[in-house]
Amino acid sequence: MSRVVGIARGWLGTPYVHQASVKGAGTDCLGLVRGVWRELYGREPEAVPSYSQDWAEPQGIEVLQGAALRHLRPILGGAVRAGDLLLFRMRDGSIAKHLGIAAEVGAMPTFIHAYSGHGVVESSLSPPWARRIAARFEFPAVAAEED
Repeated sequence: MSRVVGIARGWLGTPYVHQASVKGAGTDCLGLVRGVWRELYGREPEAVPSYSQDWAEPQGIEVLQGAALRHLRPILGGAVRAGDLLLFRMRDGSIAKHLGIAAEVGAMPTFIHAYSGHGVVESSLSPPWARRIAARFEFPAVAAEED
């Protein structure tokens, strides 16, 4: 199992709280990724400014993708792998603003994410979700695999 997936699964059941990033207390999708990063590397690579639920949409700025490109390695092509960071575009023509971490791969793929009304859950990476993937990234090499 990917070390990233193991850490993300430790957040399962954390309630959804916009802008939060505290395991067991509250998080949003970005907060989940921030928490995984902290467990892997110690501290976050940059401060996260306050953001609204519709952040960056009026300006059309790909804020999450820009941040991911600064700190993670883009994955071009190939199959989704356990531990990949998935960036989702929820509607055609909109900015990509939802994050998840691929967990199970193969015939019944899953991903871990946080969303309003559900908290941190492991969901099926069903065709409707898979179609929304705008980009994939991997965490830097320090996130080595554990057996």
